[in-house]
Amino acid sequence: MSYRVKLALFLLCAIAILFLADTAYQALNTLSRLNVVEAERDQWQRPSDVIQALDLRPGNVVVDLGCGSGYFTLKLSAPVGQNGRVLAEDIRRLPLVFLWLRTFQRRQRNVSIVLGEPDDPHLPLQGVNAVLIVNTYHEFTNSQPILIHVVQSLVSGGRLVVVDREPRPVAQMSTGTAAEHHEVSSEQVESDLRHAGLEIVSRQDRFIQNDPLNENWWIITARKP
Repeated sequence: MSYRVKLALFLLCAIAILFLADTAYQALNTLSRLNVVEAERDQWQRPSDVIQALDLRPGNVVVDLGCGSGYFTLKLSAPVGQNGRVLAEDIRRLPLVFLWLRTFQRRQRNVSIVLGEPDDPHLPLQGVNAVLIVNTYHEFTNSQPILIHVVQSLVSGGRLVVVDREPRPVAQMSTGTAAEHHEVSSEQVESDLRHAGLEIVSRQDRFIQNDPLNENWWIITARKP
């Protein structure tokens, strides 16, 4: 092997090492920032009350639909226990990669990562005890296909808990609609859930009123008959 070839290989290896080192640094930095942001979110999101609404038991299967980087996924791991399962679903690959890293780091082996599609979250049929949808419902371009899959996945008596932000008064919107502001009314979601065949257990329109943006959050708990 000539000197020039060896030099080229050396340079390529050096570049690859530098790239991997930078990528690893960026990933660790992101994980660290996620922990800080989520600690702040704990102060207003009321995660314990949200999880309580799911009525989980050890051994249950629960879905975090639209899980992102796993704020609720990581909190759902303990309530279902080692014999339970948390299905963390999202349609975006990058947040799921970070969630996988976080579960590996924390040794939460009862979490499974699920890459879904806009109209199909790829849930198991009739094997799920509860589904959680937080700050995601407003992103659905068409909620009915998603709700059909959710209902099909739930066991009889299984729960669906939806938490999202109430649209602001029109006077407070400079431009755009509620959908463009990532908001959806509890009335609309309740109607959607009833249309999908779910029974409404409870609805609280003033669930969170002191988030960092001074927006109002509601929570709806429904069950499959």
